[in-house]
Amino acid sequence: MTEAIVRETAPITLIGGGDVTRSDLAEALAHAPVLVAIDGGADQALALGAQPQAVIGDFDSVSDHARTALSQSILHLVAEQETTDFDKALRSVEAPLVLAVGVLGARLDHQLAALHVLMQPHAKTCILIGAHEVVVHLTASLELELQAGDVVSLFPLLPVSGRSDGLEWPIDGLELSPLSRIGTSNRATGSIRIEVDGPGLLAILPRHCLGALIQVMQAGPSC
Repeated sequence: MTEAIVRETAPITLIGGGDVTRSDLAEALAHAPVLVAIDGGADQALALGAQPQAVIGDFDSVSDHARTALSQSILHLVAEQETTDFDKALRSVEAPLVLAVGVLGARLDHQLAALHVLMQPHAKTCILIGAHEVVVHLTASLELELQAGDVVSLFPLLPVSGRSDGLEWPIDGLELSPLSRIGTSNRATGSIRIEVDGPGLLAILPRHCLGALIQVMQAGPSC
């Protein structure tokens, strides 16, 4: 168990080295004002005019320029090579919610690794923000206001079952599994409710619902 490097009572934004725009970062920081860079994400932050409060990783991606430009006191080396830098950073922060930008897009292997991290038992409540979607691991019931026709993709990384309201194709009675039945390209008919019977299901939702999703995730599990 990694000791927390950054502890906050407010949500935290993590920035990685993947695709991220100035508007992506600004939107994340509006909800989660504490910025922590994931290794080479320090270069992304500086290029976008932002100063991270901490940089966490094994430092195999951060440039010499970024390391020189930032105070040495905020550089936190986690040298082990068994996990990804995103995993290291997520384990090293304590906050009620984590938003992550720059972990989707760019390299496919990095994106898959980020989804893997969301599944880990130690993972904090975390929302991945992409160019067009947001991704969250469903570990409790989710109720969310959506627009009719919004794409709701449910992707299992473990065998999992559940129930739904407000989806064009309900998941009730289905066993979802990465090796058999998945739930991509479903559609909302309006507000949705999804219940899961265990871990393993990722929800990929429209980017425009980020604010509403943050409110729901901060409110805690629904009954």
